Amino acid sequence: MNKFNKEERLCSKKSLDLLFKNGSSFLLYPFRITFLFVDEPHKYPAQVVINVAKKRYKHAVDRNLIKRRTREAYRLQKEEQLYASLENRNDLLLLSLQFVGKEKYEYAFFEKKLAAAFKKLIAQIIPNENN
Repeated sequence: MNKFNKEERLCSKKSLDLLFKNGSSFLLYPFRITFLFVDEPHKYPAQVVINVAKKRYKHAVDRNLIKRRTREAYRLQKEEQLYASLENRNDLLLLSLQFVGKEKYEYAFFEKKLAAAFKKLIAQIIPNENN
Protein backbone atom coordinates (compact mmCIF):
# COMPACT_ATOMS: atom_id res chain seq x y z
CA MET A 1 0.00 0.00 0.00
CA ASN A 2 2.76 2.42 -0.93
CA LYS A 3 0.39 4.66 -2.86
CA PHE A 4 -0.76 8.16 -2.05
CA ASN A 5 -4.41 8.16 -3.15
CA LYS A 6 -6.80 11.06 -3.51
CA GLU A 7 -8.71 9.86 -0.40
CA GLU A 8 -5.52 10.34 1.67
CA ARG A 9 -5.20 14.01 0.70
CA LEU A 10 -6.87 16.64 2.81
CA CYS A 11 -8.69 18.92 0.37
CA SER A 12 -11.92 19.87 2.13
CA LYS A 13 -12.02 23.56 3.06
CA LYS A 14 -14.25 22.73 6.03
CA SER A 15 -11.82 20.12 7.35
CA LEU A 16 -8.83 22.41 6.80
CA ASP A 17 -10.49 25.23 8.76
CA LEU A 18 -11.35 22.81 11.55
CA LEU A 19 -7.79 21.47 11.63
CA PHE A 20 -6.12 24.87 11.89
CA LYS A 21 -8.63 26.29 14.39
CA ASN A 22 -8.95 23.33 16.78
CA GLY A 23 -5.91 21.18 16.08
CA SER A 24 -2.85 20.66 18.25
CA SER A 25 0.57 21.35 16.81
CA PHE A 26 4.25 20.98 17.50
CA LEU A 27 7.44 22.03 15.76
CA LEU A 28 10.11 19.55 14.78
CA TYR A 29 12.39 21.49 12.49
CA PRO A 30 11.93 21.80 9.51
CA PHE A 31 8.25 20.78 9.91
CA ARG A 32 5.34 22.20 11.88
CA ILE A 33 2.90 19.34 12.39
CA THR A 34 -0.74 20.11 13.13
CA PHE A 35 -3.14 17.26 13.89
CA LEU A 36 -6.73 16.69 14.90
CA PHE A 37 -8.98 13.65 15.26
CA VAL A 38 -12.50 13.92 13.80
CA ASP A 39 -15.44 11.55 13.69
CA GLU A 40 -15.95 11.08 9.95
CA PRO A 41 -16.36 8.05 7.72
CA HIS A 42 -13.02 7.19 6.15
CA LYS A 43 -11.26 4.66 3.99
CA TYR A 44 -7.77 5.48 5.30
CA PRO A 45 -6.85 6.31 8.93
CA ALA A 46 -5.28 9.69 8.05
CA GLN A 47 -5.65 12.56 5.60
CA VAL A 48 -2.68 14.86 5.05
CA VAL A 49 -2.01 18.27 3.53
CA ILE A 50 1.53 19.43 2.75
CA ASN A 51 2.29 23.16 2.58
CA VAL A 52 5.33 25.26 1.80
CA ALA A 53 5.16 29.01 2.39
CA LYS A 54 5.23 31.23 -0.68
CA LYS A 55 6.67 33.98 1.48
CA ARG A 56 9.79 31.92 2.21
CA TYR A 57 10.18 30.29 -1.23
CA LYS A 58 9.29 32.76 -3.97
CA HIS A 59 9.84 30.36 -6.87
CA ALA A 60 7.21 27.68 -7.50
CA VAL A 61 9.97 25.33 -8.64
CA ASP A 62 11.48 25.37 -5.15
CA ARG A 63 8.11 24.94 -3.40
CA ASN A 64 7.21 22.03 -5.66
CA LEU A 65 10.58 20.34 -5.06
CA ILE A 66 10.09 20.49 -1.29
CA LYS A 67 6.50 19.25 -1.56
CA ARG A 68 7.56 16.35 -3.81
CA ARG A 69 10.29 15.27 -1.40
CA THR A 70 7.97 15.55 1.61
CA ARG A 71 5.18 13.66 -0.17
CA GLU A 72 7.54 10.85 -1.17
CA ALA A 73 8.95 10.50 2.36
CA TYR A 74 5.38 10.45 3.74
CA ARG A 75 4.23 7.89 1.16
CA LEU A 76 7.02 5.46 2.01
CA GLN A 77 6.81 5.77 5.80
CA LYS A 78 3.08 6.17 6.52
CA GLU A 79 2.25 2.46 6.48
CA GLU A 80 4.67 1.10 9.07
CA GLN A 81 5.01 4.17 11.26
CA LEU A 82 1.73 6.06 11.22
CA TYR A 83 -1.02 3.67 10.12
CA ALA A 84 0.21 0.88 12.41
CA SER A 85 -0.42 3.13 15.43
CA LEU A 86 -3.83 4.29 14.17
CA GLU A 87 -5.34 0.90 13.26
CA ASN A 88 -7.21 0.55 16.59
CA ARG A 89 -8.85 3.98 16.35
CA ASN A 90 -12.24 4.61 14.76
CA ASP A 91 -11.75 8.31 14.06
CA LEU A 92 -9.93 10.05 11.22
CA LEU A 93 -6.61 11.85 11.74
CA LEU A 94 -6.34 15.19 9.93
CA LEU A 95 -2.67 16.02 9.52
CA SER A 96 -0.85 19.10 8.22
CA LEU A 97 2.86 19.02 7.38
CA GLN A 98 4.06 22.60 7.00
CA PHE A 99 7.63 23.08 5.85
CA VAL A 100 9.18 25.96 7.79
CA GLY A 101 12.84 25.33 6.94
CA LYS A 102 15.03 28.06 5.49
CA GLU A 103 16.84 26.06 2.84
CA LYS A 104 16.32 23.19 0.41
CA TYR A 105 17.50 19.87 1.81
CA GLU A 106 18.30 16.51 0.27
CA TYR A 107 15.69 13.74 0.29
CA ALA A 108 17.50 11.74 3.00
CA PHE A 109 17.08 14.68 5.40
CA PHE A 110 13.32 14.77 4.72
CA GLU A 111 13.07 11.04 5.32
CA LYS A 112 14.91 11.22 8.65
CA LYS A 113 13.00 14.26 9.92
CA LEU A 114 9.59 12.90 8.92
CA ALA A 115 10.34 9.63 10.72
CA ALA A 116 11.20 11.62 13.87
CA ALA A 117 8.03 13.70 13.43
CA PHE A 118 5.90 10.53 13.22
CA LYS A 119 7.49 9.23 16.44
CA LYS A 120 6.73 12.48 18.24
CA LEU A 121 3.17 12.55 16.86
CA ILE A 122 2.52 8.97 17.99
CA ALA A 123 3.95 9.76 21.44
CA GLN A 124 1.44 12.62 21.73
CA ILE A 125 -1.47 10.52 20.45
CA ILE A 126 -0.94 7.39 22.59
CA PRO A 127 -1.25 9.15 26.02
CA ASN A 128 -4.52 10.72 24.82
CA GLU A 129 -5.99 7.24 24.30
CA ASN A 130 -5.53 6.37 27.98
CA ASN A 131 -7.50 9.40 29.22
